[in-house]
Amino acid sequence: MTKNTFTALIVDDEELARGLVREHLQGHPEIAIQAECANGFEAVKAATEQKPDLLFLDIQMPKLDGFEVLELLDPQPATVFITAFDQFAIKAFEAHAVDYLLKPFSEARFEEALTKAKAKCLAGELSVPRPAELSAAARDTWPLERIVVRDGTKVTFINLDKLNYIQAQDDYVELKTEGRSYLKQQTLSSLENQLDPKRFLRIHRSFILPLDRLTRLEQGLTDSWTAILRDGTKLPVSKSGYAKLKELIG
Repeated sequence: MTKNTFTALIVDDEELARGLVREHLQGHPEIAIQAECANGFEAVKAATEQKPDLLFLDIQMPKLDGFEVLELLDPQPATVFITAFDQFAIKAFEAHAVDYLLKPFSEARFEEALTKAKAKCLAGELSVPRPAELSAAARDTWPLERIVVRDGTKVTFINLDKLNYIQAQDDYVELKTEGRSYLKQQTLSSLENQLDPKRFLRIHRSFILPLDRLTRLEQGLTDSWTAILRDGTKLPVSKSGYAKLKELIG
């Protein structure tokens, strides 16, 4: 992007909706449409490869919704959500969207949103908190039903039933499954707040344990405790973690 030019990505599972945005942008020679995407997977791939300045993004799409798309993008473009559902408006702004257009919208309303998005780009105000934590604040699905991870342009869904444990790795979490591990840019505390406390317990400052993976606790020589998992993995248990485990499992 130069001072007077912008790149844009249009994401909507409805062809007519993408066409309407494209039509409104035709009167703006300063904006180059890099790609149009019909689903969230295409959007993540295109945005990761091309890093658009502006993102016109639907919310309710098959497989990967708009909030999950935004969660996986770093850096985050100046985003205008476009949707037929008004119940997501507050969540969209919590996710630092520039504007929220409710279908059907007028050309004047689109121009207003576009002006805001371009101004945000020019002001260099696209530095926001980590995408995963933005999405956690914006989504209304609690507890979390799945974890979405991006590796380059590849998107992976991790079923919570497949998790052996979760470990903190600085500003990332390492998600351990049977035979594989995945890194996700998110703090352990943020992820902990999204999980069902009846199923997942933070047993140590660096570890979250799915309770159904625990087989027994072993006591060390210095009154320390170790959690033994079904696959034989041993995890440290802090004093507070042990107290919470005792309370939950007796």
